Amino acid sequence: MENAAYIIVFAMVVSLVLIQINRTEASPIIALVNRWLRWGIFSTGGAYVLKGLLMLDHPYWMLVVMFALIWFLGETLYNWMAIKAYSYSELPLFPNYEPNESGEEWPTQKRFLKMREDIRANGFVHLCSMRAWVMDSVHVRISVYQDASTATRLQITFLPQTKTNGMATIIGLSTLTADGCRYVTDNTFMPYAGFYPENWFVERRPWIRSLTSLLKRHKNRLEKNNETPVPHTSDPLEETNAHQRMIERLNVEMGFLTTPLQREEQGRITNAGRYRTWKELWTLNYLGKSMRYS
Repeated sequence: MENAAYIIVFAMVVSLVLIQINRTEASPIIALVNRWLRWGIFSTGGAYVLKGLLMLDHPYWMLVVMFALIWFLGETLYNWMAIKAYSYSELPLFPNYEPNESGEEWPTQKRFLKMREDIRANGFVHLCSMRAWVMDSVHVRISVYQDASTATRLQITFLPQTKTNGMATIIGLSTLTADGCRYVTDNTFMPYAGFYPENWFVERRPWIRSLTSLLKRHKNRLEKNNETPVPHTSDPLEETNAHQRMIERLNVEMGFLTTPLQREEQGRITNAGRYRTWKELWTLNYLGKSMRYS
């Protein structure tokens, strides 16, 4: 038991260090590791304190399991309430994007400069920048690029982290094929849990943080399915907003979202949609896996 105390304290220090590192890195991988670490600290630390205070005869491992279940139930309740609050909030589910001409989309941190170098090295050229309002003066910003063949578009999404004043990024690759399909490969680490059109084949790899690695995975998917890419011809901004409206309508039809007349009383996300969101949130947070969308 004495050694357990030192291990718990050491784990707490490591967790605090990871939190500070992730304030600038905004890495979902570091966040995932830290969630497991906090779960372990709560379970072992709670069992240690309880056994020491009450001098219980129960085995230490049994108390650890008990506190692990308490953590799971507590986080489940918290996430469910957060999803419900989001369902009733005014935050846009599918925001409308507008041109971003301020030139502010790329932060000056080292990791962002490295990403820009990777974009140029892989032959992508800038097409446009856009942004959408989220809350107050906070915007989600997107930079769109295209390769030399014009068949594959790259979308870099910048997500402000209001709690840490940091910035997280999502890399998304999209290719149209000759048979009318759309292949999407991204590293989104946020739950979506909704539905996509039948001719969309979406794969999420939140563990892949490198553009080069994600692009390789994207090309392998196309080759594996013997797909023939065709050039993009639509305006990126118009296409993005059209997709937002189309996907919103689809999710209403599929029962993930409520109809506009139901939203004041029932919220925007149905109970079935909230369950799907909670399930994907948990698997992303602790397993680094999203739902299968193809």
